[in-house]
Amino acid sequence: MRGVWHERLSAWNPDGTPMPFDEFAGVPGASPYETLVYIDFDGTTYCHTNVVLVGRPDHVRSFTGTMVDGILRFGSLGSGDPGHVGVSGGPGVLVFTPAAITDELKRFSDPDWIFVEGDRRVRTTVLYRGTVLRRVLRVDASRRSHDPTARQPDDPRGPHGPVHDAPMQVAVFEPPTPTTTGD
Repeated sequence: MRGVWHERLSAWNPDGTPMPFDEFAGVPGASPYETLVYIDFDGTTYCHTNVVLVGRPDHVRSFTGTMVDGILRFGSLGSGDPGHVGVSGGPGVLVFTPAAITDELKRFSDPDWIFVEGDRRVRTTVLYRGTVLRRVLRVDASRRSHDPTARQPDDPRGPHGPVHDAPMQVAVFEPPTPTTTGD
């Protein structure tokens, strides 16, 4: 998967109808939309950055992982993250999924199934929020470059600068803050 990928993402309701606005995404917005994805992996360290190209507000998300005993173990995504892994589903198939089922996953879970065939990649993500299946995301990607170390000329951040940002931190695994009422 190493390289720079141009992704076309579309959100779908669980009944199979298109979802023109994805309210459940980390960055809610219109569907479909497009991103650039920089993936670098040296056999031990994995770096991944998504950059919105078209159709959503400008946004960058980065995360990292380390290969340990044949399993890609992702860095913490934030407080309460139960831990996520990347595992093989056989040749050309990767699954990014929680490492174990925990109570935190009742708040948020979005396992990915990734199919790679040469310079084409398809990813399907099933999103759960509050224990309810909310949407399916279909991602069709084509590899633009095998070199993920330099920004693409149309990267909204500009053509110069680091490819990867600091790893993202999210609050989706944290329990809701109790509210208090005044007397």
